[in-house]
Amino acid sequence: MDLSYIKKIIKLVENSNVDEVEIEEEGKKIRVARNRVQNAFYAAPPALQFPVSQPLLGGVAQPQPKTESAAPSTPASEKQFHEVRSPIVGTFYRAPSPDADPYVEIGQSIKSGTVLCIVEAMKLMNEIESDVDGTIAKIMVENGKPVEYNQVLFLVDKG
Repeated sequence: MDLSYIKKIIKLVENSNVDEVEIEEEGKKIRVARNRVQNAFYAAPPALQFPVSQPLLGGVAQPQPKTESAAPSTPASEKQFHEVRSPIVGTFYRAPSPDADPYVEIGQSIKSGTVLCIVEAMKLMNEIESDVDGTIAKIMVENGKPVEYNQVLFLVDKG
């Protein structure tokens, strides 16, 4: 496999909803995956991973420092807010259907138990509810984007 072929595969993954692709050709194997937290049930050896966000030099992925994706850092000004996190890995949806209004908007007052969004996992729609009373300060994820376990979805001002 040549470098231009690998770059085309990386571009394909970047511009699609595919999280990873593995190709075996003439006894050579390549795996291209988005830079995500690995599933606890399966983790490929780091030498076989080619994160999409990382450039390839000479066909070899450069080492990447380990970062804690499950606890993303937030600016000091956002520390006062309660973080509503995803309990599962899946796809984030702000509304119950594409033509429906979003469950919540920025500035909206909410109560504990208010449905904030849906996270779809394996074709199951999981309603995510607020665990505090407050006001939606920030929506941290774009509609239709993948989310990881424990990723911050909303910032809620409890004041």
